[in-house]
Amino acid sequence: MSQVLSGVWALLLGIVLIMLGNGMHFTLIGLRGGIEGFSASELAIVTSGYFAGFLAGARLSPVMIRRVGHVRVFAALGSFMSAGLIAFPLLTEPWAWTILRLLIGFCMSGIYVTAESWLNDASTNENRGKVLAAYMIAQTLGIIGAQALLNLGDAASSALFIGASILVSISFAPILLSISPVPAAEVARPMPLRTLFRSSPLGTVGIFLLGGIYATQSGMGAVFGSQIEMSAAQISLFVAMLFAGALVLQYPVGWLSDRMDRRRLIFAAALLGLVCCALAWSAGDNLWAMMGAAFFAGGVTTPLYALFLAYTNDTLSAEEMPAASGGLVLTFGVGAILGPLATGGVMQQFGPFAFWLALGATFAAIALYALFRMSQRAAVATEDTESYLGVVPTASPVAVEAAGIWAAEQAEAEREAESDTQS
Repeated sequence: MSQVLSGVWALLLGIVLIMLGNGMHFTLIGLRGGIEGFSASELAIVTSGYFAGFLAGARLSPVMIRRVGHVRVFAALGSFMSAGLIAFPLLTEPWAWTILRLLIGFCMSGIYVTAESWLNDASTNENRGKVLAAYMIAQTLGIIGAQALLNLGDAASSALFIGASILVSISFAPILLSISPVPAAEVARPMPLRTLFRSSPLGTVGIFLLGGIYATQSGMGAVFGSQIEMSAAQISLFVAMLFAGALVLQYPVGWLSDRMDRRRLIFAAALLGLVCCALAWSAGDNLWAMMGAAFFAGGVTTPLYALFLAYTNDTLSAEEMPAASGGLVLTFGVGAILGPLATGGVMQQFGPFAFWLALGATFAAIALYALFRMSQRAAVATEDTESYLGVVPTASPVAVEAAGIWAAEQAEAEREAESDTQS
């Protein structure tokens, strides 16, 4: 593994620094928004703005890269993102924050596309799985680490926003000073929704609903904490727990994924999420009950994303996977835009603890639909499934496509090895 990381350590270091800055700003929105007196509905719109910008960036960034190159796009988007982070405390109005979040979401998506193109080019067929896994871990560690940094300042001042901007600015140094030119990013045109749904109804519906869950957790978690008057340290811990669970549960879910009907595993993971949300809602303001619920409810969300990708790929040919990956990323993005809006409306109407009700209802919808699909289609034989790779929801279509291709190649190699052993 050390040999693999030696060629991409600078890129991974840059990604950790970017995620530190981006992770800080996600939680800061809830903290500072509460201080400014923004309502749950207003902060939901601000939250959705990021994912709308992210979705636009995923489609437009490859076009920009083909026109002017990776380095220029990377540097330009990084500059705009850094400036946007500083502007938040200067423009404390919901409409202004929504525009800034659109900008930052667009920039962050383009940064992912560029970085993942470099990462994909720097890896080989033999080590691509390990490189992608290291990249996903770096992203998650960056988000978790960002929550600790929030305790170094006061959200009521500009200091933390400036700190986030500085982290994003310096993150480009190790990346830009170490990379070499790579071919222009090529992202397949997304598969039409009708075709995608026909190929994998559970994958399509499930990843749409999961988009709402992920965006609600990452964007509205701090809003929930602020509205029930958690301290800044408690809110940062709460958000960290949402992502820490993914590091712990990703491996066991992946291990099970390659050994059983993935629909059953999807059902079980969604059911666990539902139970945790129900327990957190019933526990009221019990802090440690909420922390435990955040750990497990957040912990199943990221593995579910990878599960839906793997399950969908099981029904497709290798040639169809890139287009299907693009379609799934698009579907997830639409769900991520709508999820916080729905949650914000529910919290506005029924109070902050409706945060858990909204999450629990969405987990329940995934579990019920998985049960329904099990009655409609026979399971794919375990030996015919593609390999599981822990892709995180923040990945761009570049990484998702690369992971899908790697999974197909890995599964085919394992089947050939098993066939040679038997013969």
